[in-house]
Amino acid sequence: MSSAILSPDLEPGPDQRWSTWPASPPTQRGPLPHPQWVVTAAGAFDTELGVVKTGKEADVHLIERAVPGTPGVLLAAKRYRNAHHSDFHRSGAYEEGRTMRNTRDARAVQRKTAYGRSVAAGHWAASEFEALCRAWRAGVPVPYPVQVSDTEVLMEFVGEGRTAAPRLAQSRRHGEELRGAFDQVVGILEAFARAGFAHGDLSPYNLLDQDGRIVVIDLPQIVDVAANPQGLDFLYRDVVNVSTWFARRGLEHDPEEVFADLVAMLW
Repeated sequence: MSSAILSPDLEPGPDQRWSTWPASPPTQRGPLPHPQWVVTAAGAFDTELGVVKTGKEADVHLIERAVPGTPGVLLAAKRYRNAHHSDFHRSGAYEEGRTMRNTRDARAVQRKTAYGRSVAAGHWAASEFEALCRAWRAGVPVPYPVQVSDTEVLMEFVGEGRTAAPRLAQSRRHGEELRGAFDQVVGILEAFARAGFAHGDLSPYNLLDQDGRIVVIDLPQIVDVAANPQGLDFLYRDVVNVSTWFARRGLEHDPEEVFADLVAMLW
């Protein structure tokens, strides 16, 4: 998106900052080609619009990135908490098969020191960003990952206006009314499997329903099925979690058949 001519004394106001895009290296930006809606102008501001969701490990904020005087774009800013607010309890089994390059950081994370927990926040942010990039390239319907900076992941905001898309768990549909959503969820599982991964924590609570289009979120724990000794267990749990929900809503299907088909796609 093109830049506008700015006054030289223009500065961010309350609840604003300069866009973090210009300072981010290419490795911390989303997959090429960048969608046309991504604002890359150095003169853009990031304006805080409120909190979308709070969680145990991170909060999601809504921001608008725009050059003053021009239309902007809404982004979801997922910010992982620092050492004083989170223990990053999921980092055990999900981390099997992964390595952390800096051995000092790895030891600090393992010992759960204050520094280690701070490192973990950045590690989870980087892990989620990388997972989103992999999923996007694999054709999985995820929010486009715009960039990562320290403990913050900026991504496409999925919603209408300033209202986030509801989670699949909030749907009031039953039986065959859910067939389209079910087929899309199976498609998500298949796309992950073809790329050699499992979501690792899939449920109706991290599947967004955007006017009938299912989008998967919350990916920091994505599991490499071959590298992680518990990879198939995570994949099976993903299938069971979503299958149980659909079954309770009256949609008949065979979860064992779904799992068998996914395993066949892995190798």
